[in-house]
Amino acid sequence: MATIPLTEKISWIGVNDFETELFEALWPIPQGISYNSYLIRDDKTALIDAVKRNFSDDFMMSLESTLAGKALDYLVINHIEPDHSGAIAPLAGRYPKMCIVGNEKTISLLKGFYNIANPVKIITENEKISLGRHTFEFFMTPMAHWPETMMTYERTTQTLFSGDVFGGFGTLPGGIFDDEVDIEALTPEIRRYFSNVIGKYCLPVQKAIEKIKPLPIKILASTHGPVYREAPQRIINLYSGWSRQETKPGAVIAYASMYGHTEKMAEAVGQGLTENGVKETQIFNVSKTHASFILSEIWVHKALVLGSCTYNGKIFPLMNGLLELLENTGLHGRSLGLFGSFSWSASPLSRLKDFSQKGPWKLISPCPEAKCAPADDVLKACYTLGQNLAKDMLSPNSKQ
Repeated sequence: MATIPLTEKISWIGVNDFETELFEALWPIPQGISYNSYLIRDDKTALIDAVKRNFSDDFMMSLESTLAGKALDYLVINHIEPDHSGAIAPLAGRYPKMCIVGNEKTISLLKGFYNIANPVKIITENEKISLGRHTFEFFMTPMAHWPETMMTYERTTQTLFSGDVFGGFGTLPGGIFDDEVDIEALTPEIRRYFSNVIGKYCLPVQKAIEKIKPLPIKILASTHGPVYREAPQRIINLYSGWSRQETKPGAVIAYASMYGHTEKMAEAVGQGLTENGVKETQIFNVSKTHASFILSEIWVHKALVLGSCTYNGKIFPLMNGLLELLENTGLHGRSLGLFGSFSWSASPLSRLKDFSQKGPWKLISPCPEAKCAPADDVLKACYTLGQNLAKDMLSPNSKQ
């Protein structure tokens, strides 16, 4: 994409990545992702973050064209993860006098990743750098989502460069602004990015939101996803709700089934939920739907139901992977239902119940279990589980 102006002197010079299949080698990105970099041209020039190394050539061409012969005075690193810093090495080679600006942890990691000889400036909380008419202020946001993350605020234009916070999956083909794209259509991928990449760090995100709350923000520019100039508060509100793990009435049923027996149990639970008033019930087969997408739906729904068969004497591997992912995120506060099936070896319910005890889940009874194919009484118990989850969820005393 061509360079796109945010203001008279601030330009987006990012790139769209249509090539990478797994973000961080883990999360599917069928709609790609953008790496957003921003150039400020004043008496001094400054670049806010860079892009992934794979896209250095196009990025450098856009940068040099936009600089129009001027030197690059500063590179501000809000987040040094390589999808934002990979192009630093070619930048340093092209602009050896460029001063790299970051906090103490950033500069330490900079040396570890790139070992370049450019001058550096270590900044601290609320420190300022003037470019002329434009002035940067720096706000430390550690662990949102790396220990060195920070945000840069440009006071003249009231632009917040927020790093990964307020970002999202998805490329920006044809337009980068929230008033140019269908934000509602993009929101599921933005939420999936939050739940997959940022969600483990809910408390630091809340602290970051509190820190920027006093700032007047006209433009919010993250390192991934749209730039918000029409309604920057919208994405702040979404991140605020997600980081507080706010939920709505609805259930996610995730199951593992090799020959259809556990699947029948999942359907019976779903029937118990829907016939008792839960209109938003989603059922996922962990062998067919990547855990990335399941986690995103779990994040915003009140009830979670997990069911698995046994495989080689243990819980089905992909279900175990989902459990480990949920344990790692620190997700909590959901009503939880469990069920399982086995034949000649151990029941998977022991692993599922172990999971339920590791976090503040509200376990709802019963926990149906089938040996071989589920008999009618087991399917009835599955229905009852769904029924009880619905009663719990829709009770006037239930907290959403």
